[in-house]
Amino acid sequence: MSEPASISTGIAQRYATAVFELAKEAKKVKAVETDLTTLNDAMTSSDDFAALIHSPIYTREQQGAAITALAKKMKLSPMMANTLALMASKRRLFVLPQLVQTLRDIIAEDKGEVTADVTSAKALTKTQSDKLAASLKKTAGKTVTLRQTVDESLIGGLIVKVGSKMIDTSIRSKLDSLQNVMKEVG
Repeated sequence: MSEPASISTGIAQRYATAVFELAKEAKKVKAVETDLTTLNDAMTSSDDFAALIHSPIYTREQQGAAITALAKKMKLSPMMANTLALMASKRRLFVLPQLVQTLRDIIAEDKGEVTADVTSAKALTKTQSDKLAASLKKTAGKTVTLRQTVDESLIGGLIVKVGSKMIDTSIRSKLDSLQNVMKEVG
């Protein structure tokens, strides 16, 4: 891992741990989960929001004022709004994407849940998703939430990532493997 990435991850981990402990103590974990969804939607859909958190051209005061106004507009909980204001005052808003992901992971861990990243050649039906989640629950021993993406280049099959484990049953992977075997032979 590169040094800047590990620094960002470390900063995000400290903020996420603090927010989670405060939320759990105040019994506001559900409100924080709602805030995380709102923030994630804002980061993925708004280029202006992404520029605000990543651009060095904004001063601390500008970032703080903008984040305070946005938190009010997004109806974020006071705990999350205060955390974002603190991050703006410390010039740490650039770790917001990592903070959101880390906080989601901490909350899921506390609930006994795990997230599986599933990539398929075409969108899975509700029945297929339910069967896959049930199968992964047996393997992982925890409730599994699926985060699905579609990659048509897989041709067929799935790539499933749960934690550090990856299962690749895609046809593309099998074809690549077959091609490597053929190169070795001839």
